[in-house]
Amino acid sequence: MKIACLQFSPELGQFDRNMKRADGVIAISNLPPNLDWLVLPELAFSGYNFPSLAAITPFLEPTAAGPSTSWAIQTAARFSCAVTVGYPEITRPSNPNEPPQHFNSTVTVSPTGQILANYRKTFLYYTDETWASEGPSKFFSGQLGTLGNVTLGICMDINPYRFLAPWTDYEFANTALATNSPIVCVSMAWISRLEPDELMQNRYEPDTTTLTYWIERFQPLMERVGRDGKGPVIVVLANRSGMEGEVCYAGSSTVLRFEGGGVSLYETAGRSEERCLVVDLNERPRFMVRAEG
Repeated sequence: MKIACLQFSPELGQFDRNMKRADGVIAISNLPPNLDWLVLPELAFSGYNFPSLAAITPFLEPTAAGPSTSWAIQTAARFSCAVTVGYPEITRPSNPNEPPQHFNSTVTVSPTGQILANYRKTFLYYTDETWASEGPSKFFSGQLGTLGNVTLGICMDINPYRFLAPWTDYEFANTALATNSPIVCVSMAWISRLEPDELMQNRYEPDTTTLTYWIERFQPLMERVGRDGKGPVIVVLANRSGMEGEVCYAGSSTVLRFEGGGVSLYETAGRSEERCLVVDLNERPRFMVRAEG
């Protein structure tokens, strides 16, 4: 299986410009003809750091039926691959007396344009709480067409619930284990602690502090995968790069392999890079990140 993470730097509220920017990154990325899955960041075309419901309202899209979904369907057909993209969702209640709901969501479409999943973020970051509700289902694990059994998440989902739950609950990682998902995919708008000048000084190097933290949040996979005779678990972390005001994003999109008490890394993008990170899961990971003991 070949998976691509489209890491780019959307601007807040510049929907059309961001879509063209994503198309431009794809155009220079020389994607392989046999790509299986293209994954975009959280709120890929709207941008992320909205301060209120009023601010994000012009960019809300109907469930799996807005411009982000249309882009995904067209791109899936173009490359004959599945596509996952993050977008701000507004529901259309069947009862006209009920108010619409708003969710931070991803939609995944098949190469033929079928809607495979519409996942709504379960654990909200404080920025999400200004406009979105928690998804009614705790994460998503299930069949995604030819991609097989996949667990989907969005950014904050990998953290302890509201940063109040015990660190060792590992809610998201344990969901992937409980559902025997061999692939985990998380769309992100993950913030970096680095200052803007630090991000640009080594733009093609990953944010190692962020990468280490992500790996720690999947500790249960390191402890248990391979000990029960089951195969490896692949974790795809598709982040964005760039800035929105004073908010800096960590980039560093990564594909990891957890197996036999250790974790290895296929490849990672730079902290401020705009590129399609393409990984062939049939190849060996580039290096071991952490081994048992």
